[in-house]
Amino acid sequence: MIRLWKEWEKNHRYREVAMVCLPLVMSMAAVTVMEFTDRVFLSNYSLDAISAVAPAGIAVFFIVTVFGGVAGYTTVFIAQYCGAGAHKRVGIALWQGVYFSIFSGIFTAFAVTLIAKPLFALAGHAPEIQRLEVIYFKILGWGSIFHIGNHAFSGFFAGRGITRPVMIINAIGMVFNIPLDYALINGIWIFPELGISGAAIATLASWGLITLLYSCMIFSRTNHKAFLTRYGRYKSDIFFRLMRFGIPGGLQFGMDVFAFTFFVFMVGRIGKTELAVSNIVISINSLAFMPAMGFSYGVSALVGQALGRQQPKEAKLAAWSAIHILLAYTAIIDILFLFAPGLVLSVFIPPGQAADYAVMMETGTILLRIVAAYILMDALYMTFSGVLKGAGDTHFIMWSIGFVSLFVMILPVYIGIEVFQQGIEYAWICVLMFIISLFIVTSVRYRQGKWEKMLVVEREVSA
Repeated sequence: MIRLWKEWEKNHRYREVAMVCLPLVMSMAAVTVMEFTDRVFLSNYSLDAISAVAPAGIAVFFIVTVFGGVAGYTTVFIAQYCGAGAHKRVGIALWQGVYFSIFSGIFTAFAVTLIAKPLFALAGHAPEIQRLEVIYFKILGWGSIFHIGNHAFSGFFAGRGITRPVMIINAIGMVFNIPLDYALINGIWIFPELGISGAAIATLASWGLITLLYSCMIFSRTNHKAFLTRYGRYKSDIFFRLMRFGIPGGLQFGMDVFAFTFFVFMVGRIGKTELAVSNIVISINSLAFMPAMGFSYGVSALVGQALGRQQPKEAKLAAWSAIHILLAYTAIIDILFLFAPGLVLSVFIPPGQAADYAVMMETGTILLRIVAAYILMDALYMTFSGVLKGAGDTHFIMWSIGFVSLFVMILPVYIGIEVFQQGIEYAWICVLMFIISLFIVTSVRYRQGKWEKMLVVEREVSA
């Protein structure tokens, strides 16, 4: 028995994976809780506010996810440099992500100002909802430079496998955000009642605080001595290599989020009640699938380090250890969604109004059971895509997800709702088929093994 246990330990990396990934999961949880509390507070504030916050939030999240994905790809560069022992290149790689964050943040601020009203008019939602969508979208877009930059800053820690500071900083941002969020939405203490504007302002303030905390830690004298973090020189070769691998990586999440954005907009055309219940289920799902996102980032860092050391076998062990942990987590969540959906949904029901929300509870119960299958496939997909991104196989991910998004998600949802007048259950089944298809594509690519010979950094550095 002891021999079997030692053999099992030898062929798995549960401790290493947990130490890197769990703090990232907790940091993702902190960010997601900020969004979740926005929606809980707004669902108790007004039906129009909760109907508007998810479409507007997803729309701005699409923009910052693309740019943040590129800036955050510094994680893989830093991981491979550290794996190869080239620590003095870490600060240089970080600064290329910072420069990109500044440029893209300024661009986003101008873009959201121009497109906000036409975008939500195109969605065709009710006029009172459109007005709130525009407000929320603009405020978060104007402050996106902080959110994008935080992706690059977190890469400094995650790429080195030191993820606890990321967790602590995001937890501080969450603790700062929640009471401010409640106060600005409802007009508590000295604060005015701002509704959905208050939710956006509170989120923006927490992004700024997180940026400040990252800056204080990263640019310390100790980190500069070890990694040249204050060496803010633009290096065109590293910058364009970051663009070469990071843009497809950012577009991967971008197309994923775009598919969901399109989905939410189309659900809004079914009806206001359907949009509200769908937004509630998306909010619940964002908490449920968050560990998969954290493990995906952590696996990318571990794979990058292993390939930088020219040890692809270590990368495989990390990937499968992550899958085992995620499957155990998913089993617990699925039991909750399948056997206690009313308990989960009740968080969004204002006290004493259960009868008014009866239809939403019934529909939400059906959707949560679909989500139970969804998060299982999502855990596997996110792990395999994390391996491919950690190696630099981002072009394949971009093209494959673009194809699947169009033909398995976007077109079926549009045709089903607009042409055949299908309802909310059909739309969510399309979401489930979308994530199953992504799992199949990434798992096949993983098994082909081409990623094992890839690098994003200079090969002479790894050698």
